[in-house]
Amino acid sequence: MSTSVGASASNARSGWKRLLRVFRPSHQHTAYSATLLLMSTIMLSRIIGYLREAYIAWAFGVTPATDAYNAGFTIPDWLNYIVAGGTASITFVSIYTRFMAQGRKEDAQKTFSAIITVMTAVLIAGITIAEIFTPQISRHMFSGFSPEQQVLCVHLTRILLPAQIFFYVGGVVSAILLSQRMFLIPALGPLLYNIPIILGGLLFSRRLGISSLAYGALAGSFLGPFLINVIGAARIGTTYRISFDVKNPAFREWVRLSIPLMLGVSLVSADDWILRYFASGAVGAITRLNYAKRLFAVPIAVLGQAASQASLPFFARLFGENRLDEFAENVNASVYRIVAASLLASSWMMAASLPLIDLVYRRGHFQFADSRQTALYFFWFSLSLVFWSAQAVYARAFYAAGNTLTPMVATTIITIASIPVYSMLYRSLSTMGLAIASGIGIMANAVALAWLLDRRKLAPAFHLPWNEIGKAALIAVVAGSLAAGVSRGMLAHPSRAGDLKAIGLITLTWSAAVAAGLWITQSTLLRDLRRRT
Repeated sequence: MSTSVGASASNARSGWKRLLRVFRPSHQHTAYSATLLLMSTIMLSRIIGYLREAYIAWAFGVTPATDAYNAGFTIPDWLNYIVAGGTASITFVSIYTRFMAQGRKEDAQKTFSAIITVMTAVLIAGITIAEIFTPQISRHMFSGFSPEQQVLCVHLTRILLPAQIFFYVGGVVSAILLSQRMFLIPALGPLLYNIPIILGGLLFSRRLGISSLAYGALAGSFLGPFLINVIGAARIGTTYRISFDVKNPAFREWVRLSIPLMLGVSLVSADDWILRYFASGAVGAITRLNYAKRLFAVPIAVLGQAASQASLPFFARLFGENRLDEFAENVNASVYRIVAASLLASSWMMAASLPLIDLVYRRGHFQFADSRQTALYFFWFSLSLVFWSAQAVYARAFYAAGNTLTPMVATTIITIASIPVYSMLYRSLSTMGLAIASGIGIMANAVALAWLLDRRKLAPAFHLPWNEIGKAALIAVVAGSLAAGVSRGMLAHPSRAGDLKAIGLITLTWSAAVAAGLWITQSTLLRDLRRRT
């Protein structure tokens, strides 16, 4: 008996040691442990992001000022995408990983220095031009704003523009850590980004108004994406020297891979810009869409972003070693798990949309009428979760294969073709039509990437376990319908207790239906999700 107890205690201690080792900054992860780590840290980051959005909703509500604040991110985001899109953790990580695998550390360091120096200089020039012409660009992009909103939007945009330097440099530095399979420090960046935004509002909103949030975002970009990654890279011996060596062969390879990402426009990034453009004519529409999209970003990040970010270095290694069958098998396995999990998650989100939005946001200046409108947008966003999650993995598969041109040409065409869909649905269904158009566009995006990978035999679609995906879809429909039915009418008199009661009943019904569905259909999904390879 004592031997058995001792063995159990020893196993428990061993398990805790393995768990704690995962959270060491220097720990080199497997794809499985990296995904779990990123899911955990991203969830924590989104919780802090929720606190940020909840504070903004409480302090500023749904007003022309909050519309201007959310619109103020558009030009900085657009500049970052055009000048530095994809270079941080996509193209550079593949090159750096290859150099380190070949023992060419000096070449890797030289390439790193050249990329940082040249692109920071380009970004500074771009920020300077954007600062000068912000009023003209803002008037064109947000023609529906009042003169007061235009002035505020320009002011906030000019505060936020310098943050793009910290996002860019920090992103490239984080790629070094990712290439070494060190995921913890890059994962902590978003946590440190959100905290100063909240503190800025709490400490300075009386004096600076909503500008306090923009100053907090600028401080957060330095502390989170930039400083913590620089410290982590320095600790593993990464060095930097000013270098304008544009003749470096690896630098030119990086340029060749990055230019399609810089010039192309993916709907993944453009969706927010398009939503803000069309919604600028209605007071509060940008803010409500933003609140719905920010909450929707939580499952996207936990399911799609975590898996795709963790998988990229491993995809790149398999492709670089010409293990194409394993490459295809890993891509399809990742897609299957994400698609099946997303189908189930989206059914719960759609059923719980109103009590969830009301519980998360309604306080202060954010009223129940705002909750109802925001929940409607969240409902339609949730329907597209499976496509947002799948496209993230498909895109990383292309990048790992050293092909950035094909996906960006395809997604750019889809983005341009989607704009009339946004316009048409906005005219016919108002702001709700924008949420529906967003889902249609991202569905086309994901299907196109899957088809292109299939054509190149990099991830044949017929190898996906369609039987298991079909089971997940059927279970999702039944579980979501039952969960929505039992909660109907519970929020006639909204309250915190009512929201919690509705969410609890929805969750209980949904969980029971999913468990029964998995058992009746003899689905292997739970076993597949636990699989470590």
